Amino acid sequence: MEKNWLVILFLGLLVVGTASAQAATLYFSPAAGSYVVGQSFPVGIYVSSPEQAMNAVAGIVSFPQEKLEVSSLPKTGSLINLWVLEPSFSNDTGSINFEGVVLNPGFTGEVGKIITVNFKVKGSGVAPVTFSSGSVLANDGLGTNLLKDLGNASFSLGMPTEIIGAPPAPPITSPTHPDPQKWHSNSAPKFTWPISSDITAVKLLYDKYPTSPPTILYSPAISEKQLENVKDGIWYFHAQLRNAKGWGGISHFRFQIDTEKPDFFEIKEISRGDLTEPRVKFIFEASDALSGIDYYEVRIDDKELLVWRDDGRHIYETPTLIFGKHLLIVKAVDKAGNSLTDSLDFYIQPLEPPKIAEYPQKLQSGEPLIVKGITYPHSEVTLWLQMENEEAKSQIIKSDKKGNFTFIAKDKLKEGIYQLWAEVTDERGAKSGPSEKITFVVSLAPFLKFGKIALDYLTVLITLIILILGILMIIFYSWRRISLWRKKIRKETKEAKESVRSAFNLLKKEIEEQIAKLDGKPGLSESEKEICDNLKEALKNSEKAIGKEIKDIEKEVE
Repeated sequence: MEKNWLVILFLGLLVVGTASAQAATLYFSPAAGSYVVGQSFPVGIYVSSPEQAMNAVAGIVSFPQEKLEVSSLPKTGSLINLWVLEPSFSNDTGSINFEGVVLNPGFTGEVGKIITVNFKVKGSGVAPVTFSSGSVLANDGLGTNLLKDLGNASFSLGMPTEIIGAPPAPPITSPTHPDPQKWHSNSAPKFTWPISSDITAVKLLYDKYPTSPPTILYSPAISEKQLENVKDGIWYFHAQLRNAKGWGGISHFRFQIDTEKPDFFEIKEISRGDLTEPRVKFIFEASDALSGIDYYEVRIDDKELLVWRDDGRHIYETPTLIFGKHLLIVKAVDKAGNSLTDSLDFYIQPLEPPKIAEYPQKLQSGEPLIVKGITYPHSEVTLWLQMENEEAKSQIIKSDKKGNFTFIAKDKLKEGIYQLWAEVTDERGAKSGPSEKITFVVSLAPFLKFGKIALDYLTVLITLIILILGILMIIFYSWRRISLWRKKIRKETKEAKESVRSAFNLLKKEIEEQIAKLDGKPGLSESEKEICDNLKEALKNSEKAIGKEIKDIEKEVE
């Protein structure tokens, strides 16, 4: 028996927890106010579903037809995208009907406007406005009804007591809280209103009710009021002026204060099956009970700050990122500008680098460079080529459906030592690191290589020209030296010839004189005559031989 009670208690707590998690409310705003016969005033119909997205809402509203009548049902600012039943009303039965759909992803929040009801006061008394029925369906594909509570409203209606000549309701403005529909973190709002010289007093009040009459008297009249330490929430500031004719109309100014940072904020990374995925998704779980979360300020690493607004799914997806470790810093900002920050580290794994399968280890100058490899299908391969001591250059090619790629260098390579490597980017934008670097040499053609010395075409041409010029200079120099030498020899030969001829002539003359003396000497013996004749013959032969040798020397010199 005790165990049965425990089971019942557990099931009861489970039901309560589930209902709490799925709470939604239909309500009116404003829910109270004081108006006079003939006056018109608007009442908004809203839905609140802060915990779970809703996508359909319906309701029937009842009002006392003898005291109020509906003049219009404007849909301005409605969250409804598709009306299943157009908003309609009947002043005869005192009813309003509506039914609409919010398209995917639905609506999550506390202030979701459905329609505005413009009432006009017909009679005095208390006029209750209530929901006869309603439903709020979840955006879960099952149509789960999230409705937990139906709000109501009550308005005090009276006869007009306008005094002729009394001042009109003063126009109220606020330099600190100018927009009644926006939230502010300033808890010291200031209000101003104009007063003319005939105004003798003013009544002021601020409270939680939209149409309260002011009760605090200021005489003489003041034209501004600074409040201090106003608590968080939705407030109304009321003002009424008096002149000699009496009290005039009342003005009401709504202002909203939220000084607290969001209640909760946490970032969770959505699990990835593939850690190379360059776009990572996160869930932003944040709540702010008062003004609600307005937007998120997102920064990844040291990149530019981005503003992101939730579409109701609470899922943020990063732009395409490079592989490696990253830091996500996010600030959840409520509608008053208060914020709460959270951060998370995450990692993106690199792709496998391309594999270079075929490449030349040696290449002659002028030959095309062709490289083949394999990587991911339909990917973008960036191939880098770097000559020693120069900046690397890249060229992008595509891999085929099997991942094969072929690189052909655009320009012919000059001689030198090169390094080659590759990187890949797949269709998602994921990237790899660089492949292993491959080294190869580009050399000159064999006919221009001499031992270990390699010369290019220009060097060879210049060398040949220098050699030819050197040979020509040597020839010219030799010819010049020979020419000078020949002139000198010719001169020396001429002088030698003249000297020999002169000496020979003197010798000949001397010999001839001696022979003549011998010839003239009487009584020469036969042997002396023979000697004399032999001398004459020898002198004659010597003269002939010397003349021939001198002529041969002259020929050689010429």
